[in-house]
Amino acid sequence: RAPGDGPAALRPLPPSSAANLGLGPAWRGGLDDVKSARDPLVMKGNSRKESCWTWLKVAFLLSSAVLAYLLRGSSLFSEEGVTEVLAHHRESLKDRFIEVSCSEDYDSHKRFEGCTPRKCGRGITDAIISRGEAERIRRIAEKGLALGGSDGGASILDLHSGALSLGKHFVNMYRYFGDKVHNIFSEEDFYLYSELRQRIQQKIALTFGISSSSLYLTKPTFFSRINSSEAKTTHDEYWHPHIDKVTYGSFDYTSLLYLSDYVEDFDGGRFVFMDEGANRTVEPRAGRVSFFTSGSENLHRVEKVRWGTRYAITISFTCNPDHGIGDPVLTQ
Repeated sequence: RAPGDGPAALRPLPPSSAANLGLGPAWRGGLDDVKSARDPLVMKGNSRKESCWTWLKVAFLLSSAVLAYLLRGSSLFSEEGVTEVLAHHRESLKDRFIEVSCSEDYDSHKRFEGCTPRKCGRGITDAIISRGEAERIRRIAEKGLALGGSDGGASILDLHSGALSLGKHFVNMYRYFGDKVHNIFSEEDFYLYSELRQRIQQKIALTFGISSSSLYLTKPTFFSRINSSEAKTTHDEYWHPHIDKVTYGSFDYTSLLYLSDYVEDFDGGRFVFMDEGANRTVEPRAGRVSFFTSGSENLHRVEKVRWGTRYAITISFTCNPDHGIGDPVLTQ
């Protein structure tokens, strides 16, 4: 029985009586309603029903409001937070490639057939550089950055130009430190750097269907060390979204070689591709190479590092030989 129904409530007329009075089914219900309306027990039951319905309505409205708020929060998170991980730090990837439509950025620069991107996208591999090699090349970065380092959270070391963060400025370490540099680095360090660069170049060429010989190393190509220190200058603000082709017109293909592990060595610091309606991230892992075409099809940023230290190398390539640079040499 429904709540509020009394034992004598709503006793309808016998069907024969209703028929004798010439009433159809609808009128029978009407008579029953009149009778129940006069019955105190039924009146009390109806009052309790109305009260129940009122609370149900209130509960429904409140739950709807909460649901709307949660959905709104979820929407904000999907726009601003990471919604898909392309490469987890715990997995070892032989190869992963995601093709995307090329932007028009390349049209405003001289095109080089067989090299300028016509196939665009982003790739990730853990198969071309070992963790041991990543550790060795990280030591090169540590030795060089020990000479200086930024007062803020982001420091760079460029073996090609000699650029080194020092306090709030940059110096040419080859000139600033002179012969001391030769006691820090070795020919073997520079050979390893060149060897790993060649492997990355060949991987990019193979993935995008171009000749490796049509690619040229370009500047800036550099080590980065990022920690959670507060930014002191705009050079320390590494986290802003940007497009490599817009920032550096010579870039056609960008790569990053990670030299430390997300979660193990630092938190934050993930690389985020900012696609329309979704963010897609790469979690750094020592020896992992992430590479992509440099146009606005690959708008990206790096999360702020919350603790620890993140090491990586940015190695960039151009199709324009006029913007090419050679491998660094120890005798500057």
